[in-house]
Amino acid sequence: MSDHLFLPAGVRAQYNVKVPMRDGVRLSADIYFPREGEGPWPVILTRTPYDNMAPWVQGPAVFWPQHGYVYVAQDCRGRYDSEGEFYPFANEFKDGYDTVEWIGRQPWCDGNVGMSGPSYVGNVQWQAAVGGSRFLKTIIPEVIGDNLYESPNYQGGTFQLGWSATWAFRMAGRTMQQINLYNWGQVFPSLPLRDLPATAGKDIAWFKDWVDHPDYDDYWKALAIKERYEDIKIPVLQIGGWYDFFTAGTLLNYAGMKARGGSPAARRHQAVVMGPWIHRAAIEEITHAGEVDFGKSSYLDLMAIKLRWFDRWLKGIKNGVDAEAPLKLFAMGENAWKNENEWPLARTKFTRWYFHSGGKANSLMGDGMLSPRKPGNEPADQYAYDPAFPTPTRGGCNCCDPEILDWGAFDQRPAEYRQDVLVYTSEPLKEDLEVTGPVIVKLHAASDCRDTDFTGKLVDVAPDGYAVNLCDGIVRARYRESTSAQKPLRPGTAYEFTIDLWPTSNVFKKGHRIRVDIASANFPRFDRNLNTGNPVGTDTSMKVAHQTVFHDAAHPSHILLPVISGS
Repeated sequence: MSDHLFLPAGVRAQYNVKVPMRDGVRLSADIYFPREGEGPWPVILTRTPYDNMAPWVQGPAVFWPQHGYVYVAQDCRGRYDSEGEFYPFANEFKDGYDTVEWIGRQPWCDGNVGMSGPSYVGNVQWQAAVGGSRFLKTIIPEVIGDNLYESPNYQGGTFQLGWSATWAFRMAGRTMQQINLYNWGQVFPSLPLRDLPATAGKDIAWFKDWVDHPDYDDYWKALAIKERYEDIKIPVLQIGGWYDFFTAGTLLNYAGMKARGGSPAARRHQAVVMGPWIHRAAIEEITHAGEVDFGKSSYLDLMAIKLRWFDRWLKGIKNGVDAEAPLKLFAMGENAWKNENEWPLARTKFTRWYFHSGGKANSLMGDGMLSPRKPGNEPADQYAYDPAFPTPTRGGCNCCDPEILDWGAFDQRPAEYRQDVLVYTSEPLKEDLEVTGPVIVKLHAASDCRDTDFTGKLVDVAPDGYAVNLCDGIVRARYRESTSAQKPLRPGTAYEFTIDLWPTSNVFKKGHRIRVDIASANFPRFDRNLNTGNPVGTDTSMKVAHQTVFHDAAHPSHILLPVISGS
């Protein structure tokens, strides 16, 4: 252990302090102190698998001590200078609790500990909070969700291939691995899915475990925060983004803790900041997501926001944080911040916009239309989905390598020109229309296969034709009733599928049009459904699926938009 004094004014540090866990494994922590005074001080803890000396850690390591806090940055088990073996997520409940307890007993801690950090570093905060340490008073998890099945590993029962493969390749060692040299255009399509790491010479046991658990079963439930809200008894501030990888889970955490938090304080003091941001925005000062720049108004000083939160809950300063509106949401299109009091918003009017066509909604050149008018006797739309030529990913809530897989807002027209994409577009709006809240598609469809996928996408179309994605989703047909149990399709039978497009907040401006795209792939963000109905992880055969989408009086396919009253 060394005591380093050559840091910016007001900071001193001790590096590689070994913190013992209950099983004897020692985790490495770097500790940064205010230079002046003997303490004790409140403490902010960051636990990371991404190197506790990484550049994004260094900023907080200076900031927090300069504001009267001790800052502890710890390598997770099996990563960098920490002992033990790394297995994603599994050890963080115990290790997080043990670390908080160790900090709380140190002479330089005044008994008040908070936690902060993004992504995996946010998830470990929730997991530590489950343990109920008397020292942990609040957490600020950023860009993270409510369970690790729905995101980052599966969504609607479909394997999140883009993230799972790139993250596993990067994390398959004690330190971060270089992955930019791989030909991902060859890696992503390789089959069988379970053996994908072997294409790059890797043997990653936990990647195989993810593929071997395609259902939301006990493996995932044991890791899920949404199963443990009653055990979390502290105030929580979450930070997320509309183009983040965990958009839905962030707001589900808010609603879940408001309803089921383990103490009155937990149920009362939940807050969310949600901007037009991608996953990385929590550690970078950026105003754009993909092709779209949302301007200066989208920028917030997140460190100042976090400081006020920690001052309230770790120092007891009556600064009014707990009296403010709990939700700070950025409305895209209008590009303005709004303060709200509940989720979904109380003044929401959930409104059906129905699909229409003369049976030829295929591509941007088709006759698909979208309107609040209920359908009558209309012919169905049809398309062929070939997993050898899947509809490509074009932006969205992806993570974490934009040079490999786009994330954020992009013009969707290149994908919309495909014949295997159904495009339903409204007339130009006569007035502004705000849509803020969860968005779902109710799709009446049939396939000639025992299993297939259906995707949905909400798009804002400008008068010049630029078509920007807002939110999207996917459902694997075998999971149409529940992600906990598989149920094959009866070929040729019509079913109602619910496609969760995740939440958004957007003002469709006067003269803009609302559009919904329907397809059967979003690759490589999600793995391809091979349409055979066989076990996904070991399948190598493919079938072309012939899909039929109904929109008539008996099968009123529609998107359910959370329209904000008065807009």
